[in-house]
Amino acid sequence: MYNKVFLIGNLTRDPELRYTTSGIPAARFAIAVNRFKSKDAGGGQDVDFINIVAWRRLAEICGEYLKKGRPVAVEGVLQIRSYQDKTGATRTMTEVVLDNMQMLGSKSPAQARDLSADKQNPESVIESDEIPF
Repeated sequence: MYNKVFLIGNLTRDPELRYTTSGIPAARFAIAVNRFKSKDAGGGQDVDFINIVAWRRLAEICGEYLKKGRPVAVEGVLQIRSYQDKTGATRTMTEVVLDNMQMLGSKSPAQARDLSADKQNPESVIESDEIPF
């Protein structure tokens, strides 16, 4: 048997980074993934919203770098678990436990502006004769 999930989608919200009582970081977020219908089914597309959970250092990276709307590729295992909600009803949750994550797309416009401002600032340019090696 094999349980491996590969998805590409856009974050629906910023990751929520929390810590367990023993100090282990955990990040939760969701991605929207397009699912294209066949012509027999009427064509078009649907959107699936997939819950993602990351642990430890990967959770910290997600919390620091991922933002709502950012495209991301995720790899992990599918986990189905049950829990009781506030009313005491038993609920089932399906989520992907992250093994690997790749940020996609270009940098945000704000990051691009910051980088281009450094290029335009002559004080931030190091001349080749100033390099000691």
